Amino acid sequence: MKRIVFLIAMATFATLSVNAQKYAIIDTRYILDKMPEYKDAEKKLQMVSEQWQKEIDQKQADLDKMYKDYDAEQFMLSDELKKKREDELFNREKEVRDLQKKRFGYEGDLFKERQKLVKPVQDKVYNAVQKIAAARAYDFVLDKSEGITVIFADPKLDKSQDVLNELGIKATN
Repeated sequence: MKRIVFLIAMATFATLSVNAQKYAIIDTRYILDKMPEYKDAEKKLQMVSEQWQKEIDQKQADLDKMYKDYDAEQFMLSDELKKKREDELFNREKEVRDLQKKRFGYEGDLFKERQKLVKPVQDKVYNAVQKIAAARAYDFVLDKSEGITVIFADPKLDKSQDVLNELGIKATN
C-alpha cells in the first residue's frame, strides 16, 4: 500500500514538473525610465501641469484679493451691493474649483494629456513584452514595478534588459 501511494506521489510530481509553467519578471518602471520618449512625455506633462497650476493660482490670488476688498468695504455697502458682491465671489470661487477639477480632476485634462503622451510609449513596451513572451514561450510575465508585489525574484528571471534590447535602447547603469 505504501509503495502504491509512493508511486502515485512520484507520478504526480513528475506530471507537475513536466507541466511547469514558464514565466519571466520585468520591471516596467525601470524600462520606461530608460526610454527617451517616455522621459520627453513626462517633461511635457510636467510643463503643462505647471502651466495649468499657475493659471489656477492666479485665479485663486485674484479671488483672495476680491475677498479682502469685500471685507474692507462691506461696512460701507448697501444690502443690495453686498448681495451682488457675495454672488460674484461665490461665482468666482466656483469657477476656480471647476477649473481645478477640469484640469486635475478624475479624467480631467491632465489625465487626457497623459493618455495622449504616455499611452503610446506604454503600448510600445507592452508589444515588446508580448513579442518576447511569444518567442520564448513564456506562460506569463509578472511586472514587479507596480501592483503585483514580488518578494523575491531570481535576477536571471528579470527580462527588463531584454525588453530594452528589443526596443533598441542601450541601458547604462
